[in-house]
Amino acid sequence: MSGFFSGNRKKLLNVLEDGDLAILFAGAAPVKRGDENYPFTPDRNFYYVTGIDRENMIYVSGRIDGIEIERLYIEPDNGQQARWVGANMTPEEAEKASGIKDIKLVTDFNGDLECMSKTAKRLFLDFERVDLEEKFTAKGMREIFGLIPFEDLFPVFAEFRVIKEEYEIQLMRKAIEITRLGIEEMMKNAKSGMMEYEIEAYYDYVLKKYGVKDKAFQTIAASGINGTTLHYINNNCKTGAEDLILIDAGAQWGYYNGDISRTFPVSGKFTERQKTVYNIVLKGQQLIIENIKPGVLYPELNEMLKEYYFTELKKLGLAKSKEDVFDYYFHGVSHFIGAQTHDVGDRGQKLRPGMIISVEPGLYIAEWGIGIRIEDDALVTENGCEILTKDMIKTVDEIESFMAGAYKNG
Repeated sequence: MSGFFSGNRKKLLNVLEDGDLAILFAGAAPVKRGDENYPFTPDRNFYYVTGIDRENMIYVSGRIDGIEIERLYIEPDNGQQARWVGANMTPEEAEKASGIKDIKLVTDFNGDLECMSKTAKRLFLDFERVDLEEKFTAKGMREIFGLIPFEDLFPVFAEFRVIKEEYEIQLMRKAIEITRLGIEEMMKNAKSGMMEYEIEAYYDYVLKKYGVKDKAFQTIAASGINGTTLHYINNNCKTGAEDLILIDAGAQWGYYNGDISRTFPVSGKFTERQKTVYNIVLKGQQLIIENIKPGVLYPELNEMLKEYYFTELKKLGLAKSKEDVFDYYFHGVSHFIGAQTHDVGDRGQKLRPGMIISVEPGLYIAEWGIGIRIEDDALVTENGCEILTKDMIKTVDEIESFMAGAYKNG
């Protein structure tokens, strides 16, 4: 594991020239109220090069006069406060966790920064960050570094992170498997008349059971017409006898995410109309999966789906022109997945081996009270793709059989 993070630090150093400094911040949890904070999650670019998930740390990388800098600033010993919130990481613990040998205290950072500013020629900061203290923003750094050029680290890390290494893929396989088990638990226990949050609770139980610390995102458990709202997260309505329930859920494991959507009838049986729409979405997903391979332009996948939807929606009497498709399908068919659910990466580029993308066609027909989304996670391979979520049931027959307790995998 430490080799993964040290390798990422080496990748960063390799793009830095002599005189370049790069600075990354772990971040801190915002105050909720009183002495309570929101849960902390590390800045993903900081974590990508350190493997450390502690607050208020700073990583500096660079080359000055031919000498490589690879330094981690940590918080000082917190003394008696450790009895309340736990002890801060020691230098020895920080070195063991990260593999970084040059460990200093954050109290040394400002003084060191003043010294480094005298010889630095370019400063790299992550301009995606919007929650840094003022002294660490571009404005604050400008006061220290004067007129030297500032460069954005975000596109550098976006290019690094869009291709997943085996360590990352294994973490995502684990997150996906737990997500699958959680969704299946919801399906096993769903009954018409239940509240959406009651169904969601079965998913939460499974995540806790398997030691998941955080979700990839807030769970969507949308019944009936609620399923036609893309990011419905209230989950506070009562399910009707003939409602579909659209689940969009993801567990997080080792700060990497799974992302699965399934839509199933709360009663255990699709109506004929629901089945018709569901199969249109499912066939659309298969069309996209068959076209995922290296060299395909990422945006082309969505255009393929829209062309297919136009043909199918015309048959249903819902579309007369291609513009009408937007009334029932208004999001992209895919996004990158990784350390963020909607992970970094240029969505205008060609697909390459090692990318992990969602495949999530949906149709949202409010006048019929039908919202359907089917989402799987695909790893682009040398010749096509591997569906990482392949063990998650999704055909009409599989779902109905599963909910009746009769489904046999394989």
